[in-house]
Formats: sequence, structure tokens, C-alpha cells
Amino acid sequence: MSKADDIFKNMCSKILSQGYSSKGQKVRAKWSDGTPAHTIKMFGIVNEYDLSEEFPALTLRPTAIKLAVDELLWIWQRKSNNIKDLNSSIWDEWADENGSIGKAYGYQMAKKYKFAQGEMDQVDNVIWQLKNNPYSRRILTNIYNFSDISEMNLEPCAYSMTFNVTGDKLNGILNQRSQDILAANNWNVVQYSVLLHLLSKVCGFKPGKLVHVIADAHIYDRHIPMIEDLISRKSYDAPKFSIDDGVDDFYKFSMDDIKVENYKAGPQITDIPIAI
Repeated sequence: MSKADDIFKNMCSKILSQGYSSKGQKVRAKWSDGTPAHTIKMFGIVNEYDLSEEFPALTLRPTAIKLAVDELLWIWQRKSNNIKDLNSSIWDEWADENGSIGKAYGYQMAKKYKFAQGEMDQVDNVIWQLKNNPYSRRILTNIYNFSDISEMNLEPCAYSMTFNVTGDKLNGILNQRSQDILAANNWNVVQYSVLLHLLSKVCGFKPGKLVHVIADAHIYDRHIPMIEDLISRKSYDAPKFSIDDGVDDFYKFSMDDIKVENYKAGPQITDIPIAI
């Protein structure tokens, strides 16, 4: 059975039974009807996924893997901050009339910096380091750029990746300041698992562990019944994930190069309300 399901169930059960409720406090987020969107939260959740054992897609309900990866590539490969370059509508609420989300996400990935090996952006620096200096302890990205915060339509939630090579395996730590557990948890886990798979392939490693650190892991009040239903469900075996053998360049990778096989999951949860 899927280990990712067990991690998700344990996390949600812990938040629901031991978490802190924001009821009675002033909160920023609101539902579409203007009602304050309260949460039950826990601080400092840390989940670990061994990618050498399985691909950590939930089987309790299906995760839209290709859409999740498309968003990842929008940020890391296309380095875009415009929803016109994205094949889903998940960013529509934060885009202006031109489709821009401001100086956020892909915009930060595209910015050039002066590194010892020359001027390049953060993604290119990671790839260069993994190919030329893989055992460095300084291989990371950070898109929480304070000088541009006022011009971001949404401050980044998943903001930093730290890469570390151990033997022949590439590991990563994803740091996230905040996460809506129902709407986004496995979406982000899938995205950064794929990123580790892809970087491992193009840089000559095997995928190792993804450690997901969430500062504020929360379940919204209107999501509680959905979460309770979800964690009561049957779990299935994790799907098989592979990347086309012909891919050897990060910037040539496309959605057609992803293969997800034997993905069996419970029914989808539809009409999840999103707090803004």
C-alpha cells in the first residue's frame, strides 16, 4: 500500500486531534461569501518520502499529476509569471488583466545573479553545481526575495529547495511557509518529487529522499469533513513513475516524457472551496 497515503493520514489525524484552532481570532483569509476562513493548524510539520521506494502520489483520491508538473515546469523550466503560459486555471485569482502574477515564482527563477562560474539564474546554477560540484553543501534556490515582495501578487508558499547528493542519490528539502493541506499537500509533494527525478536523470544521479518542511500546515474549517472522509478511505499501491530515456536536457523535458502507470485511486473530491 502507498506509504504516501500513510504519511498523509497520520499528518491529518495529528492536525485534527492536536492542532490549534484560529476560531475567535482575526484571520486574513476569507471564503468567497466574505466569511472568515478559520483553520486548525500545526507548526513545523516534517514529512519524508523515499523516492527510491515509490512515487508518492496519493491513492486516497487522484492527484492531477500532469497539471501539477505543468505548474512546476511553468516555474522552473519556462520561468514564467504569466498564466497564459500555464495549462490550468489555478493561478487565475492572483493574475492581473495581462495574466501576470507580478514578480513572483517564475520571475524570480529567471533573474540572473553573479556566481563564481559566471552570471546565470538559480535553476541553471543548480544544474551546473550538480554536474560540476555535486557534493557541495550550497546547492539551493530561494524565491522569497524581499526586495520584490511588494510587487508579488502572492508571496511564495513553497519558496526554497536545498539539494544534497549522498553517494549516487540526489536528495532535496522543500521549505514551505504555509500550506492548505487538502488543496495543495500532495500536489506539491508530486511536483518536487518529479523535479528530483528529472534533475537526477539529467545530472547523473538516482532519486533519493524528498523532505517536505511545512511551517504552517493547516486544514480549513470547511475542509474538515472532506479530510475526515479522505483519511477513512482504502489505500492502494503507489503508481509507477518513469521519464522517457531520451531526455538528457532539463529544458527539453515535456509533459509527453512523463509516464504514470497503474495509478489506482479513490473517487475525486470535487468543488473544494478555496480561501483567498
